[in-house]
Amino acid sequence: MDFVPHTEKQAKEMLRVAGVSSVEGLFKDIPQDKLLKEKLKLPDGMPEQDLVSHVRSLAEQNHHIGKVSGFLGAGCYNHFIPSAVWHLAGRAEFYTAYTPYQPEISQGMLQAIFEYQTMVCELFGMDVANASLYDGGSALAEAMMMGVYQTGRKEVVYSKAINPDHLAIAKTYAGAHNIKLVEADFEGGTTGISELEKKVNENTATVLVQNPNFFGCVEDLKAIEKIVHAKGALFAVSVSEPVSLGMLKAPGECNADIVCGEGQSFGIPMSFGGPYVGMIATKMEFVRRLPGRICGKTIDTEGKEGFILTLQAREQHIRREKATSNICTNQALCALAATIHLSLLGKKGLQELAELNLKNAHYAAKKIGGVRGFELAFRAPFFNEFVVKCPDAEKSLFELEKKGILAGINLGKYYPEFKNHLLVCATEMNSKAEIDALAKALAEVKFA
Repeated sequence: MDFVPHTEKQAKEMLRVAGVSSVEGLFKDIPQDKLLKEKLKLPDGMPEQDLVSHVRSLAEQNHHIGKVSGFLGAGCYNHFIPSAVWHLAGRAEFYTAYTPYQPEISQGMLQAIFEYQTMVCELFGMDVANASLYDGGSALAEAMMMGVYQTGRKEVVYSKAINPDHLAIAKTYAGAHNIKLVEADFEGGTTGISELEKKVNENTATVLVQNPNFFGCVEDLKAIEKIVHAKGALFAVSVSEPVSLGMLKAPGECNADIVCGEGQSFGIPMSFGGPYVGMIATKMEFVRRLPGRICGKTIDTEGKEGFILTLQAREQHIRREKATSNICTNQALCALAATIHLSLLGKKGLQELAELNLKNAHYAAKKIGGVRGFELAFRAPFFNEFVVKCPDAEKSLFELEKKGILAGINLGKYYPEFKNHLLVCATEMNSKAEIDALAKALAEVKFA
């Protein structure tokens, strides 16, 4: 469609209908101190060659993996991505496809989605998965809503050890649906079992936990499951680092009702704000509560195998008031990349990758724990992330950044009680030499 600009008369008519006298009136809800008053400081147009050079020089000011040594995690992990992943996902038939609106002629994309769903089910130990969501945060919110819709209850209990950024998204959903959120505190790095028993009752729709949790600690899912189901609530488990499932039991084996999480670890490059891929799966009895689309396999009248969109609980395909949520452009390309990466890894490869992550993280914990003034905060089992108590978290990060090392996340940003604590992550990308350099650099920081 050609671009058709609005005439001044049309613009005025739209503003009249909107009930404002100017375009600025449309943004009146934005605090004035957050609005840009002056014009953007952009240079005049430049030749493409100069523009590429200029943008590269801007990009080089960033600290990116490859330029620095990184031990950041907290929901975004540095994993090796085989070149085959994006070589295949970047093929024109996948890369340019928007979304499979014409299922009868989108068999390749539909088969890819079907394979993705199958792999998510096998990873999580569940019966059915959807075709992906935006990210791990939106997946957590959707899991919460599934429990609310299924039980008809309006209270949700969540572990304080869930990724705070993911939790913020769930809180946004809850606010819009008048859902009461109840926080269950942690104890020793994992969700407090006695605390949870006090908070879960007959009004609870869903209980949300993360495993491994935000501190990298492994939760006792079986103990939590008994508490949840004793009160008739649904048990939802978020998996922020799915590589852990190469070693840990799938949440489905612990009788979780809904499993959600972030699939960035499989073939998706780290980036500030995505695009990532949200994963969600459930038991068959809750299949009609799953948001988005579900692809199925069938045969046609001639007995030939084909793929179809079996269920589509989105507002575009069913009555708007019956839709579970507003899911528009999904993350099909990211889901495809995750599918390719998982198929390249296979079961044995995933196990080996998980073992390598565990080994490197525990080596890093031992080395850092041996630095004077540094000690592990928790004794709970952990996968590839752990919390370290230190004399001064901000100074540690600042001094190591000057040496080209991103040493971790300052937990005080999320938890005031952990002011001088670092969340450190090590994956298969962190060599022994890198970890040794990290510990040495921490030992050289001079604290007042």
